[in-house]
Amino acid sequence: MRVAGVTSVENRGIPIEKQHHVWIGYLLFGLSSVGVYYALPIFVGTIPLRVIVYCAVSTSAALAVWWGVRRNKPEPRAPWIVLGAGQLVYALADTTFYSSHYVLNETGYPSVADAFYLGHYPLVVAGLLMLIRQRRSDRDLPGLLDSVSLTVVAGLLSWVFVIGPQTRLGTPLLVEMVSLAYPLMDLVLLLVSLRLLFGGGWRGASFVLLALWLAAILTADTVYVLQRLDLSYEAGNFLDAIWLTGNVALGACALHPSMARMAQAVDVPALRLSWPRLAILSTGALIGPLVLLVQHYQGVRRDVPVIAAGCAVLFALTATRLAGLAVDQRSLAITDSLTRLGSRRYFEARLADEVARAKRTGSPLGVLILDVDRFKSINDRFGHPAGDRVLVEVATRLRAVAGSDRVLARYGGEEFALIATGADVENLKRLAERLRHGVSHHPIAVSGRRSVTVTLSAGTAAFAPHYGTASALVSAADRALYLAKDLGRDRAVAGGTSLTEHREDVAVDYLNQVADLVDLRVASPGRSLAIAEWARTVAEHLKRDPGEIRTAHRAGRLLDVGMIVLPDDLLAESGPLTDQQWHLLQEHPDSGARMVGVLPDHGEVAEVIRQHHERWDGAGYPAGLMRDDIRIEARILSVCDAWAAMRADRPHRRALTHEHAVRELRSGRGARFDPDLVDVFLTLLDKRVVGDLTAGPGSPVTHEGSRLS
Repeated sequence: MRVAGVTSVENRGIPIEKQHHVWIGYLLFGLSSVGVYYALPIFVGTIPLRVIVYCAVSTSAALAVWWGVRRNKPEPRAPWIVLGAGQLVYALADTTFYSSHYVLNETGYPSVADAFYLGHYPLVVAGLLMLIRQRRSDRDLPGLLDSVSLTVVAGLLSWVFVIGPQTRLGTPLLVEMVSLAYPLMDLVLLLVSLRLLFGGGWRGASFVLLALWLAAILTADTVYVLQRLDLSYEAGNFLDAIWLTGNVALGACALHPSMARMAQAVDVPALRLSWPRLAILSTGALIGPLVLLVQHYQGVRRDVPVIAAGCAVLFALTATRLAGLAVDQRSLAITDSLTRLGSRRYFEARLADEVARAKRTGSPLGVLILDVDRFKSINDRFGHPAGDRVLVEVATRLRAVAGSDRVLARYGGEEFALIATGADVENLKRLAERLRHGVSHHPIAVSGRRSVTVTLSAGTAAFAPHYGTASALVSAADRALYLAKDLGRDRAVAGGTSLTEHREDVAVDYLNQVADLVDLRVASPGRSLAIAEWARTVAEHLKRDPGEIRTAHRAGRLLDVGMIVLPDDLLAESGPLTDQQWHLLQEHPDSGARMVGVLPDHGEVAEVIRQHHERWDGAGYPAGLMRDDIRIEARILSVCDAWAAMRADRPHRRALTHEHAVRELRSGRGARFDPDLVDVFLTLLDKRVVGDLTAGPGSPVTHEGSRLS
């Protein structure tokens, strides 16, 4: 049995502790063998002990790969089989080389051993490519570009210090071909190794050991070629320690239990353009010019064409990389990071374009807004990670039904929005039903074996001449969604085309104008807009239901429309109020509630307006409600309204200072205000996301001119 890429120990017959002991024991044995190799004499009598030890270590790595594949059972096995075959060829090359050199005293170059050494490169490269392909489930163009860039840099250095000098030695053709084959093969291996390093996938102990093996091969091979070039190479020097350590690292990698996971695609992102990675790439790009400067001062000119070509390639790769970064940044700006759908900003921009096109051509256009029913209960029962998984799965199912050609976006926390071009009223209704059933037809797994059936409420709106803007079209769909919620959820409601809907728009616009007029009468233009934004921010911070957030925002906008019936002298009164004036004042919440309550789907908004002057201790008006009997939206607005009043000039006094207003809010905790909401407001105030009275678009610095809020 295998679960999440880990093979069960019952099938292997080896306890976990012993598996760890196997790879650790092999690693210690191999490293100690390296020390023994240098401590032993080359021969004891006629027995070439060094040759035996070296070849035994090299061969043991191939056997360890075979044993690791057999015991750890990686899926797929092919990459490891190919890597093991490559190591076997490498061990054969070692046996041939050291036997010829020490036993037969044949030191000619090239030899049969070089054919085996060169022959192991294609197998290693093929195995690594298979591993890379399995580790990534998507394309990683940035990683490929970075790998190619660093390989080009290594190629430039190899040409200047290895390949170029080798071509100018005048050695026999076979010697030159073999000498050039090593650095060329190393460049190919370097490219694939960097691709593995920069790519995504699981990284653990086996990955580190594999990287150590590759680093040992590349380092020792490079030094070997340089020593061959200056005729300083001697068998048995320090390079053998590097090669042997690399072989031991490969064997330990294959024996480590985690090697079973290395070839599996997992949801781990590739390494991004971090500062260290950027520094490495930038330094590499400067290598070409630096080499040219060195050669200039040395009076050398022969490598200029090659270096210039390399710099041109690096420039092209860098330009491509920057273009990819620009595309990634744009994608991040228009893509929701969780669901990978379009963002709200992207949706609004595309909708504006589609509305303009519909006006020109008269083609049908519709909008759907969908909301996950009772999503808060999912978060409360299973936790926010489970809620995120639900949103991701809902987005996937919606995309499957909507198709890739339609604009589908995450509009809010658990709200989704879709632009349906070419869809009339009937098509919108059918599409909404398909989307809802596409989500609810099968439960969604949330944790372990636990799953939930998720339903959606949907509101639709079709473009019509009286909905002349994108925001009006969205508002119509939004109102239809509210109605779907009010009717019991798990349904779609069509809206946005009737004359009644148009009259609702006119009525809402009229009341917004009334709110603005009241703001002007109390010398505070934009005040209601600011309070509405603060209320929405506080409600969102509290993670309230989306319906409560919308209600708080709408009620904040229309909070004091009932003041329109109050006489101007009462609004401007600076002295003590008479009993009659207090009676009139205390009626304005009811007046406002009645004005707003005539609008369809605004019953809750009206009730919040009616309660926004109730107090936590029950001493408020008009009904003397207290504590949790007051709606949460009204309690939020009470704090926001008080802050707006204290921080603006009034007829009988100047605005309170920030510090004084904060003290006043704190003194009202548990009396006038819900104490928890005061704490939340002050926290957001410290972050400067609430408290700004200039929230209205284009409004000047505002001052509260009323003592009545």
